[in-house]
Amino acid sequence: MATSRRIERVASMVKREVSLMLLNGIKDDRVGAGMVSVTDVIVSGDLQHTKIFVSIYGTDEAKAETMEGLKSATSYVRSQLGQRLQLRRTPEVIFLEDHSLERGDKMLMLLNQLSADRKPDILDTEEEFADDESPD
Repeated sequence: MATSRRIERVASMVKREVSLMLLNGIKDDRVGAGMVSVTDVIVSGDLQHTKIFVSIYGTDEAKAETMEGLKSATSYVRSQLGQRLQLRRTPEVIFLEDHSLERGDKMLMLLNQLSADRKPDILDTEEEFADDESPD
């Protein structure tokens, strides 16, 4: 079992190397269909498995096409990680789509909508208080 510090270090190295591969290493055209970025990497405690979370910007069809391309490139990514990282065993690679950025955007939109809806109410109550404080 590896220490948590080593797990974090391996995860950051995997994240860096996979990001570089996405920029210029993977030649599959499907991967270029949507804008892809690595958001997080989780490495198991025994360093045998990695989950690579990717955020894909584009249409739903582009997202599906990009995920298919990434899943077909897993063997290439694993072999490249084996060459680039100095590990005893190269971990198994699993690509997962990360929806957290989309959920965050949706939450911000809802919060902005709520604050826009509440502003007229606040202005009305401020005017009432101003009317109450004025001497008659």
